[in-house]
Amino acid sequence: MTALSGRRLPDARYFQLATLVTLLAINFAIIDFGARPESSMIAIAGALLTQVVCCRISGVPLDLKSPLITGLSLSLLLRADALWLHAAAAVIAIGSKFVLRVDGKNVFNPAGLAIVVLLFTSQGVWISPGQWGTEIWLGSLAGLFAILVLSASRRADIAVYFFASHAALLLLRAGWLGDPLAIPLHQLQSGSLLIFTFFMISDPRTTPDSHLGRLLFAVTVAVTAHYLTFFMQMRPALYVALIALSPLTLVLDRLIPAARFSWRSPNPQGVST
Repeated sequence: MTALSGRRLPDARYFQLATLVTLLAINFAIIDFGARPESSMIAIAGALLTQVVCCRISGVPLDLKSPLITGLSLSLLLRADALWLHAAAAVIAIGSKFVLRVDGKNVFNPAGLAIVVLLFTSQGVWISPGQWGTEIWLGSLAGLFAILVLSASRRADIAVYFFASHAALLLLRAGWLGDPLAIPLHQLQSGSLLIFTFFMISDPRTTPDSHLGRLLFAVTVAVTAHYLTFFMQMRPALYVALIALSPLTLVLDRLIPAARFSWRSPNPQGVST
């Protein structure tokens, strides 16, 4: 084994946190993405508090990195008329990690599940369109991809599989309709798409363990989301497709077994949060 292969890779969550904090700071200081300080604080505080309570009840060691990522993701993605809905989103997201588990693995991406639940059960809830501008979008794309490639998450493959499938479908549709190339390119330049790609569908705790499984899952989500968007006229199609198809991960893990991902060594309860 070479020195490079034997070296312990850094925890990707530190880089993810730095990226999300930077994007939220850009929202407040430079370009308004739609996130508000009060709703962001409620989402983040709600995620942290729920994590503390759930860890205390379950006896799982407390780790605040994952709930911080969830709270920051909700801050950048979720918009609601009432502040309590941001708190509800945080509780749903973090609580799902402790309740909705099969064989020690999360069934749903926490932030994605919270968004879908609130979209279908509450009024005055929507997803940020995520138009960040070309320069910030390109910088974020490069940075987020580098994080996955160079970190311990090892989920760059599913991010590439999904983004490539999603882009190919948009380009094929534009060609079929005779639309100019600018239309699919504009559809791809969405900040919310980047967060979905690099923080939700690539979440190592809710994605298939095998490379082939991740390829099949990513393409299936992209195709389903495309159908929901353009044939069912469903705006939050990416999130609905991801949550609806999340149980497929459990099937793929059974059919194509591979080593289970863990941010750290398993604890006695077998729960990694």
